[in-house]
Amino acid sequence: MDDLHLDRRSLLTGGAALTALPAMTSAFSPRRAMADNHASLSGPTYDLINSGKDNVDAYLKLTSNLDMESTHFGWIDGYVMGVAPGGAVKDICGFRGMGCNRLLPYEGPEHGYRRVLREIVFYTDLETGEIIEEMENPFTGEKVKVVPVANDPFNAVFKDVWPDPPSYGGLNTEKREPRPFILNWQQIGQHSMMEIHVHLYYPNALDPKKWVRESSGPMNRVTETFNYTFSMEDLQNPELTTISSTGVWTRVTPWLPWMLMGQAPGHCLYNCNFADCKSPEEFPDQRIVEHIAKNYPRFLDAPDVWEEPSLSSLEWYAREQEPAPPGGV
Repeated sequence: MDDLHLDRRSLLTGGAALTALPAMTSAFSPRRAMADNHASLSGPTYDLINSGKDNVDAYLKLTSNLDMESTHFGWIDGYVMGVAPGGAVKDICGFRGMGCNRLLPYEGPEHGYRRVLREIVFYTDLETGEIIEEMENPFTGEKVKVVPVANDPFNAVFKDVWPDPPSYGGLNTEKREPRPFILNWQQIGQHSMMEIHVHLYYPNALDPKKWVRESSGPMNRVTETFNYTFSMEDLQNPELTTISSTGVWTRVTPWLPWMLMGQAPGHCLYNCNFADCKSPEEFPDQRIVEHIAKNYPRFLDAPDVWEEPSLSSLEWYAREQEPAPPGGV
């Protein structure tokens, strides 16, 4: 759940299904006269159309807590699918887990915040929802060891100008021209939405010369998209420091390294629902919470200090796993 980049997941990046909505804005223009005190894209608290500062505050009110004290919890649940030539897309397994974050002050000339985050998500059985530690790869028939996502930390700075993408320990050197941090907010009738797209292409932490069976090649291409739905009245309420939201997250990524498919044609596609919760006790699958409490207890609370490096699951895999021996089925 990587970099933020708006070019339309542009801003993780709202879904492709919403890209047709801008053509409809003439009928629902936030600049049109509205009833007194009616929350809209233009106010009364945040000008989401023109103000980078207001966009930062609104985005972090939606995804964190502006009080800069409380932990913000999120739940994610969905599917991992495989896309290979010569056949239909296949469901591989479920994907279920949590993340938590907290805001810290940002010391810089721009208005902004530092967000510190941990996330842990497990691959699950499609029928039972149980966490799986090994499985038969449906594309190769080989039994493989399943490695969960456990990113600690995955931190980011948000300010009123667009930040550079995450560096992933120095692997990604992409820089961006400064421009206002304006997201793609939409309001159609009573429905309020925001989308983010993240498109990345950077050197793979898994060198194919060393990670022959795990690596998809010398470069890593990943796209993530985020679609949020929320109450505009809550977002524009100045008395609230955080609000509830739900949404859909998608990720297009090479074959997962633990699938041991190397540079075979194809890729994985994630499609998951997400929602915020007040605490882990509200998560719908307490089996996951109990497993985290027993085996990964630090993931039940957000960090309270900024640490480096900030890595994604691919870089952690390269640091924590060992290359598989030659062979396979």
